Amino acid sequence: MKLSFLRKKHPQFIYQSFSYQLKRNNLIITFDFRIPPDFKFSPQVKIKNIDKKRFQKIKKETLENLIFNLGMVESLSYWKATLSPKINVEAGYLTKEQISWWQDLILKGMGQFFYENKIDFTKSNFLKIKSSQKSLNFDGPEKLQLKDRILIPLGGGKDSIVTLEILKEAEEEFKIFSLNPTEAIKKIIKIGKEKSPIVIERKIDPLLLKLNQKGYLNGHTPFSAYLTFLTALCAVIFDFKYVAFSQERSSNEGNIKYQGRIINHQYSKSFEFEKKFRDYLEKYLVKGVYSFSFLRPLYEIQIAKLFSCYPQYFSAFLSCNEAQKTYSGTKRPIQKWCGQCSKCLFVFTILYPFMEEKTLIKIFHKNLFKDQNLLPLIQELIGIKDFKPFECVGTKKESKIAFYLAWKKKKKSGGELPFLLMWFERNIFPREKNWENISKEIMQGFDQNHFLPKEFERILKKKLKKPAQTLDKF
Repeated sequence: MKLSFLRKKHPQFIYQSFSYQLKRNNLIITFDFRIPPDFKFSPQVKIKNIDKKRFQKIKKETLENLIFNLGMVESLSYWKATLSPKINVEAGYLTKEQISWWQDLILKGMGQFFYENKIDFTKSNFLKIKSSQKSLNFDGPEKLQLKDRILIPLGGGKDSIVTLEILKEAEEEFKIFSLNPTEAIKKIIKIGKEKSPIVIERKIDPLLLKLNQKGYLNGHTPFSAYLTFLTALCAVIFDFKYVAFSQERSSNEGNIKYQGRIINHQYSKSFEFEKKFRDYLEKYLVKGVYSFSFLRPLYEIQIAKLFSCYPQYFSAFLSCNEAQKTYSGTKRPIQKWCGQCSKCLFVFTILYPFMEEKTLIKIFHKNLFKDQNLLPLIQELIGIKDFKPFECVGTKKESKIAFYLAWKKKKKSGGELPFLLMWFERNIFPREKNWENISKEIMQGFDQNHFLPKEFERILKKKLKKPAQTLDKF
């Protein structure tokens, strides 16, 4: 459907209200959104296994303010269907500064959505957010004294596994946090022998899916921003001082310039957003929750080297977005690396220098370097064609180094070069004379733009100096 038609038919989106109830040991949160004149949405979030005694100690004002703000980021998934020019917030109160913060998140966090739907989001009348309440019964962020332990959001990929294992080796007290856990995540939790993870179920209102099928707008939203608000809420509910994400410095690099703005698929994983969220958390939500990214100083390829030390997870980790879609409708969902997307090629490449080739082939079910159809993807990853893919991949510079280190390893081991590494040797390798120096710069780098508490910085640096020996048994 045309944007002009949608915005004229649906001039406002309303965040009407939220409600919550403790049912047995589960906190069930319901948000109410409306797009007049036709649509009403009631998505739910269920936070499981809550300690009722602990829950009753939380101030109502603090709890409701956290839930209200979670609803703000939840609303983006529904607002995007029509891109109504006005968002009317009736569920709570936002200051002018907060409204500005949310507009900034929408414009930067949904850049990929605007680009892929060919939307000019830079016009002055594109979006207006209005808070209809005069005030909220909230006197400012409550200062909490939370237990000195860590909440670790676990995805299905290698990064959060590395965070989990390093903090486990350091004998830190932690719990796993998982939202709608996939089969891969469940397997990782089992391998890690992690008991009683904090599990949350998020249910999308089915009407949204029906609208997408009818041609209403659909696309990327800042999911990591959603996780930051949800984990802050859970840190308060479950009594955790720290939330340790696993985002890396590579996420700071954008993908393409559009309408004069840099579009970054990973904006809500970036250091810029991390800083802005921490400021928002401290000023408007709660004091005493320390949210940060444990792997922020590192590139993806450095994390890959660390991950290679944990072969017990080789059969479980999965970060291919295509794989997440391959549910067959049977009792046993089909989940495996597709071997055809830029994420698969990137992960295969950054792991290649640190793992046995036969091990990678077992994980990906083929040698991706032999696939000639992947040539356009290597060209996009290293930045010589089109633009960096809209995936959670590394910087163009580190992708070049990853292919160089893979090429170097294969040359040293002997045998015929596979197609992609031969192409690299002929077309990319001659362009640079300082491959070794650049490799050291990447592999030994430790970015100072991070928010790691001193103790966590010490733990990470110690691990980098003495990584465990790779067993490579899989």
